[in-house]
Amino acid sequence: MSCLRRLQKAKLTHDDQESARTAIDRTAKPWRSLRREVPAARPSCKTEMRVFSHIVVGSNDIRRSQLFYDAVLGAIGAKPARTNDKNQLVYVHKGCIFLVTAPVNGQPATGANGGTIGFSCETPAQVDNVHAAGVAQGGTSCEDPPGIRDGSFGKLYLAYLRDPDGNKLCALHQMA
Repeated sequence: MSCLRRLQKAKLTHDDQESARTAIDRTAKPWRSLRREVPAARPSCKTEMRVFSHIVVGSNDIRRSQLFYDAVLGAIGAKPARTNDKNQLVYVHKGCIFLVTAPVNGQPATGANGGTIGFSCETPAQVDNVHAAGVAQGGTSCEDPPGIRDGSFGKLYLAYLRDPDGNKLCALHQMA
């Protein structure tokens, strides 16, 4: 089934479907046309070149995950999840699609060992709000406390936490 057909079946609002369509359309462009949109210099984190059509994480308790992700993603301005006909949580924000689902194979959901999902934030305060909302909804703080780190992309304000199912998340703001 095509990504667009799945969106229609997910019973999203027209605005959310349009936002998701835009994200999918960007990923369908041939690489040659994308090269013209990316500056020849090393791209920053903010360069608009979307590679992913969506991200999915597994959950052993969809209701608990909805409380967690509604709070965490709400801290960056996302609307609460919509539930599709497969009881998956669907979040659409700024053209990106994030889903939470029980594993299709029937096995327990586990966090990806070595995997991290990063959420872009507009300010350091928003990073702190994401972290606080996640911890308040049963997530656990991990790595260093929220703060500035020097990285290969310059100074970043980061906060790491795990959702109740063990998925590792990062709230990130690239400092000017």
